[in-house]
Amino acid sequence: MADGQDDLSQEQTEKLLQFQDLTGIDDIARCREVLERHNWDIEVAVQDTFNEREGAPSVYTQLPPPEPRQPAMNLMPSDQRIFTVASRRPQGIIQWGYYIFSFPIRFLYSTLVDLLRFTYRLIRPDPRQNVTDPTGDVEAFISQFERQYGEIHPVFYRGSYSQALNDAKQELKFLLVYLHGDDHQDTENFCRATLCNPLVVEFINTDTLFWACNTNRPEGYRVSQALKETTYPFLALIVLRNNRMTVIAKIEGPIESTELVQRLHDVIAENEITIAAARAERNERTMVQRLRSEQDQAYQMSLQADQEKERKRQLQKEQAEMEERKKQEAKEEELRLQQKKKERKEELRNEIPDEPPANDADAIRIVLKVPDGTRLERRFLRSQSTKYLYYYAFCHDVCPDDFHIVTNFPRRVLPCQPEPDKPDPPSFAECGLGKNEMLFVQDNEA
Repeated sequence: MADGQDDLSQEQTEKLLQFQDLTGIDDIARCREVLERHNWDIEVAVQDTFNEREGAPSVYTQLPPPEPRQPAMNLMPSDQRIFTVASRRPQGIIQWGYYIFSFPIRFLYSTLVDLLRFTYRLIRPDPRQNVTDPTGDVEAFISQFERQYGEIHPVFYRGSYSQALNDAKQELKFLLVYLHGDDHQDTENFCRATLCNPLVVEFINTDTLFWACNTNRPEGYRVSQALKETTYPFLALIVLRNNRMTVIAKIEGPIESTELVQRLHDVIAENEITIAAARAERNERTMVQRLRSEQDQAYQMSLQADQEKERKRQLQKEQAEMEERKKQEAKEEELRLQQKKKERKEELRNEIPDEPPANDADAIRIVLKVPDGTRLERRFLRSQSTKYLYYYAFCHDVCPDDFHIVTNFPRRVLPCQPEPDKPDPPSFAECGLGKNEMLFVQDNEA
């Protein structure tokens, strides 16, 4: 802050900086002067500054004493305005004479028409009270307007009044509503000279959404009841306030194009702060929502990654448990087979007959050489089956489980392994073995 501003309170300093931001005035001394002139009422000071720029009169003297204000984002424009434009008075003797002469006729005519309409409505209710096709009513009015006044006119909103309100709210734009009264004496001139004026057309198309309908149609009649118009031509300017669409100005009666543009411009300028605040609030809300969405998305991605890691960890755990279970089952199966083989060897060992003495004339000496080089020696009777030789080798620990016995010379496989459901293998004598034989055990899996 420059010198000379040290005597301000904290609240006044904040208002000074806020006023400078809103108005764009670089001279801080001038900003202080304006605020002091308006008793530090920032809302009034901002509005009056904008009015001075547009050439409008000051509104400071028309406002009530200042009250405590909310921050700048909550500033509200002035209350709803109603501009009632009176019809032009006659000029000259001829016009006054015509006006005085035609007044009784016009009075009687309007009174008679009102009585007839009232009587007719007692017999038959107004069909305009039932809205069945609001968009069709608007389209019918647009077609009628173009046939009667040409195609040079503001861009009409082709939808219902509710749709126009919703779009204006979503787009944060001003909505200008025109209610067309066929029977009013000023309607014809207003449509041709004012509404279709290029200056008015350009202004409305640039700054507002424009919705219009004939009050003889159910949709137009319903809107006229809601807006409570008193005369025609009728215009209403609507904008978003406190998160609801609010009428901020009404223009009733005939009006010239330049005056209409000026009045609409003034009202729109006064309410730009509200629109700017709503737009800033919406942008902030959108950013918060986007940030929250991004955070939710990041959280979901992190959650999915954690879930995927947990799933893989659980899968690996299940696979490890399955492998461990398989190993345990294989180990148990191996032990079972070993136990079974051990029991089988014990049974076969008991079947082997006792070894005959060395001096037995029928005895035969067999020397078995196993794959690891160990020599096994035992005597059998020549009349005994060679299966006992197989049993003897099978029951020995140094002998492989799957083997066959071969002779040395000539080399041949000795048919000594018994097979189920077949006769016993031949005897030693039938195999042609002598008193002393060297036989070899060969591993079938080697």
